Amino acid sequence: MSQPSFPTQDLAEGIRAGDRTMLARAITLVESQRDAHRQQAQELLTTLLAETGGAQRIGVTGVPGVGKSTFLDSFGMFLVEQGHKVAVLTVDPSSSLTGGSILGDKARMNRLALSDQAFIRPSPSGTTLGGVARRTRESMLLCEAAGFDVVLVETVGVGQSETVVADMVDFFLVLMLPGAGDELQGIKKGILELADVIAVNKADGDNLGRANSAQADYASALHYLHAKSELWRPQAISISGLEGHGLKELWQIVQAHRKAMVDGDELESTRRDQKRNWMWSQIEERLLSSFQQHPRVAAELASVEQAIADGSLPPSLAADRLLEVFTAATRQDADRTANPNPGDASA
Repeated sequence: MSQPSFPTQDLAEGIRAGDRTMLARAITLVESQRDAHRQQAQELLTTLLAETGGAQRIGVTGVPGVGKSTFLDSFGMFLVEQGHKVAVLTVDPSSSLTGGSILGDKARMNRLALSDQAFIRPSPSGTTLGGVARRTRESMLLCEAAGFDVVLVETVGVGQSETVVADMVDFFLVLMLPGAGDELQGIKKGILELADVIAVNKADGDNLGRANSAQADYASALHYLHAKSELWRPQAISISGLEGHGLKELWQIVQAHRKAMVDGDELESTRRDQKRNWMWSQIEERLLSSFQQHPRVAAELASVEQAIADGSLPPSLAADRLLEVFTAATRQDADRTANPNPGDASA
């Protein structure tokens, strides 16, 4: 059963008032792929746009098992205790077979989920690269309009196009496990170059020695990598999401990074670039959707795919043929729209 629709103005007023139920409904709206919902979502975002942009946007990534949910629960509670309103946008991996998603992050952040000053929204990643949901950017804006001044974006940590995540946040945190050793050799250089901080999690109990050793290894490695900003030198620290150690130090680093970016006028310019990149990603998404859903393309697709499978048609040539079909069809569609009655001649 579909949820009842709400007028755009009611959603906007509810979000401005910090109503988490209305915020959740609004995020459901922007995640919908129905045309009517998409149009209303754009109206809502336009209405609220002036009230967005005030939050600190922090991306959090790490391999499965690194303790992201435990860390976010502890870090989120630390921020709430400091007087912040915290939104956590978590992303669960969707099954490549069924498209389903577990969406269990909220249950794993049991303390934060009970706080009146926090909002946790799990969303499926779907087919989107970078371990983010299709509408994570829009959800982030809605959270900002609702008064949340820290937005944490947790990714699935699959190591796939992490630049997508880094390109929507102000600060990019990479969580690592203790015991770097040989693992240091296998880490993608690109991910480390995107990091503003590498935090070795689970620095507690028997892991403490390994965590401190790993921190030293990562700190050394960062010196050899090209920093993404001249205003900031990435750091490596040890933390414990379970026991809360190092969270204060981490937040101080986040604050120092923000000050450096603001003082150097880089935060504003970075966000301008992110908006442009966001626009182009939307264009790519909609062009691909239009291409795949066009009936002329759909009619040709099965035979073209079969020819590729048989080895009688190179994939590059197959792409050219389908694009030619799409281009010709859209041109004909445009001509029919411009001249709906071509047989009528005016005197």
